[in-house]
Amino acid sequence: MDIYSRLFSTFGRQHWWPGNGPFEVMVGAILTQNTNWGNVERAIKNLKQAKALTPAAIHEMSHERLAGLIRPAGYFNIKAKRLKAFIEFFINRYSGRVSKMRKVDTKTLRRELLSVNGIGPETADSMLLYALERPVFVIDAYTKRVLSRHGIMDGSESYERFQELFHAALSSDVQLFNEYHALLVRLGKDFCKPRPRCEGCPLSGLLS
Repeated sequence: MDIYSRLFSTFGRQHWWPGNGPFEVMVGAILTQNTNWGNVERAIKNLKQAKALTPAAIHEMSHERLAGLIRPAGYFNIKAKRLKAFIEFFINRYSGRVSKMRKVDTKTLRRELLSVNGIGPETADSMLLYALERPVFVIDAYTKRVLSRHGIMDGSESYERFQELFHAALSSDVQLFNEYHALLVRLGKDFCKPRPRCEGCPLSGLLS
């Protein structure tokens, strides 16, 4: 919580996840794999302009058409395949309705999401936290880099071990997990880069 307080005092509220509604957030979680959010925004804008940002529209659309619309997000053929796989699951299992997903417990939902081709732990947990408001802490490269550089955990540890650390140390609070993850991303982008910029870092002097 000392780390969180420092980051929040420096950066303020991050207003994550940018997206109009849970379905858009879930689509964004797939599109943001291996790219920056600006590219994802352009891809989502294309989907909206084509009136294609619905489960039914994506389900009925050809792979080629979908790949063309999401081209700005990069790896567009791979991501089109992953989006198609998610939409097929979403429609077959939940009739394309977020309200039905909300009725299922978090453990079951996570297991189901991880069974979908192209959805790994980070993407699944982003959907759970940001779209479905479940208290699941999202671990990404920024988080691993910050914690390993400050001697909290070895960067080679598994996704699950990093996640366990946050779940054990923090109260199970959706808003806290949401804000904390967003703040770690901001720190990673502004200071804890591949070549770190330590001067002026809000965590300077706090950790060894």
